[in-house]
Amino acid sequence: MTRSTDVHGLIPVLATPFHADGSLDPDSLRRLVAFSVESGVDGVAVFGFASEGFSLSAVERAKILDVVRHELPPTTPVVAGISATGTADAIAQSLAAAEGGASVGMVIPPYMVKPSPAQIVDFYGTVAAEGGLPVMVQDAPGSTGVNLPVSLIVELSKLDGVTSVKVETQPTAPKLGAVVEATAEDFLVLGGQNALFVLEEYARGAAGTMPASEFPDLLRPVLRAQADCEHAAARAAFNRLLPLIRFGLQPGIAWSIHKHVLHRRGVIASTAVRSPAAEADPATLAALADILDDLGL
Repeated sequence: MTRSTDVHGLIPVLATPFHADGSLDPDSLRRLVAFSVESGVDGVAVFGFASEGFSLSAVERAKILDVVRHELPPTTPVVAGISATGTADAIAQSLAAAEGGASVGMVIPPYMVKPSPAQIVDFYGTVAAEGGLPVMVQDAPGSTGVNLPVSLIVELSKLDGVTSVKVETQPTAPKLGAVVEATAEDFLVLGGQNALFVLEEYARGAAGTMPASEFPDLLRPVLRAQADCEHAAARAAFNRLLPLIRFGLQPGIAWSIHKHVLHRRGVIASTAVRSPAAEADPATLAALADILDDLGL
């Protein structure tokens, strides 16, 4: 199993390609993994919000993980999203992901019945102890409705097996920085939100970023320039991407946007999404085409 300390840098959350009839498209998924590797990613994530993980069965998750693990270099980490309404199901999902070769479980808190802080600590401690994977806490209250204050994330970071957090609470950069300052040096803090504030997050100590999967080749040079302290170049390259980044953050249609970009780039065969994700309307897609034309894609 890849060490959790390897989960840093550019880790796109892979879209889940479907055929037009809604069934899984393994061939498109293989192309997406190859595209990611060629783009210089440091790892990939599956079953996240950007993966339409909410629509996948246990059988489909196993198939996806098998394809991804087979196509990746053996040392490349795979982060598996764990989204459950209770502890037992979270453990079951984590054990299945571990069996399939995942490196880390990216775990959202229970959200159907909002847990107390003590219940959240107990939940993560139990999943880390019994789920077979190091745990990345996913702090995404916009999707879960569960708030994780900095003080609570600090408590979670002290649990055995809880090794990282993905901060997606707006404004992300201040919270991410506060978590970095309040936790141990070996506790990894990553950003999400489609890399919308990635430069500010890196400036505050982020260990990585987990955007959607349609532009890792364009984001890689931004991160390289930032690492080389070429901040003006990083900002210029990032600002060029910003229209595409913000377009992929639209509630309800973000999944359609990700897939239309991947389809236009020749990576996946179909733009099909599963309900409750919705297809973007023609006017939105026309505006997206203008953005892609501006980027030369």
